[in-house]
Amino acid sequence: MESLEYFLPQVWFVILALFLFLYVMLDGFDLGVGILSLTSSSEERRGILMTSLSNVWDANETWLVIMGGALFGAFPLAYGTILQALYIPIFLMIFGFIFRAVAFEFREHANRKFFWNIAFGAGSFLAALGQGFALGAILQGIAVDDAGHFIGGTWDWLGLRSILVALTLIQGYVLSGSTYLIMKTEGELQNTHYLTAKISAVTTFIGAVYLTITTPIFYESARDRLFTQPLVYIFALIPLLGTLLIFLLLRSLYLEQERIPFIWTILLFLLSFLGLGLIVFPYIIPTKITIYQAAASPSSLVFMIIFIGFLIPIMLAYNIYQYIVFRGKVTGGNYGE
Repeated sequence: MESLEYFLPQVWFVILALFLFLYVMLDGFDLGVGILSLTSSSEERRGILMTSLSNVWDANETWLVIMGGALFGAFPLAYGTILQALYIPIFLMIFGFIFRAVAFEFREHANRKFFWNIAFGAGSFLAALGQGFALGAILQGIAVDDAGHFIGGTWDWLGLRSILVALTLIQGYVLSGSTYLIMKTEGELQNTHYLTAKISAVTTFIGAVYLTITTPIFYESARDRLFTQPLVYIFALIPLLGTLLIFLLLRSLYLEQERIPFIWTILLFLLSFLGLGLIVFPYIIPTKITIYQAAASPSSLVFMIIFIGFLIPIMLAYNIYQYIVFRGKVTGGNYGE
């Protein structure tokens, strides 16, 4: 039983990381396309962007819902504390999702689409901004007592570092959305998103470099972990691989390849998640509460694994089938005013 108390929380840490990665990978390009819709020069172009999402965007957000439920069941202490500490960023994200959902449906039937266009793009930006603030606050640490209860202030999540994390995440989403649109569009619109992909790749890289350099400088716990062997060699390898991936991504964009840029972008997100996971582990509330302290009882974790074990393959199969069915280009002829 004692070994299960250490093994099961680790399994659930990995499962939650998988859910979060799948959400960021799938809904990330979704939010990026929404943000890019604000820059569309015509209603026809904006219609093509919206059409490219129309058959997939609902399923993308399912991974965030299941991740929230899994966090509540597997680490109830962390769920309660994180929500209490991050009410404002989380509600900002929820309001963004509401604006997006309503605008997406109402825009299709509206004669005057301007308001719903702005609502969809602004909702995408608000959702991404809320997620960035939440991520920045978690990485810099949440003020808790010895029992894991939140003792900080309402605005603890807001600071220079959380703003930089939020802006970097938004740029990452724009990069993901741009590379997705390169696959889904053609002609002048595709050329536009080759350009937005190049710009967002550079700005994302700059933000990532700054955060990588400053994390061990400002946070003692991260510094102690980063410079212990053998992790120091892993952490030294991650920035090198990230630089290589950015180079390969920019090269594929300059060669005007269609599918390869999206693959390099996914690998960049995967590498970022690996680095974040290694920095945070074994804490679920950095740097106070570990996964072992916050975990539910072993029997609850086993029961949830059985349930999730059936659910994950079904959801993955549905997502894969969905993208296979709706593969291919979206053109002006696919969109009706």
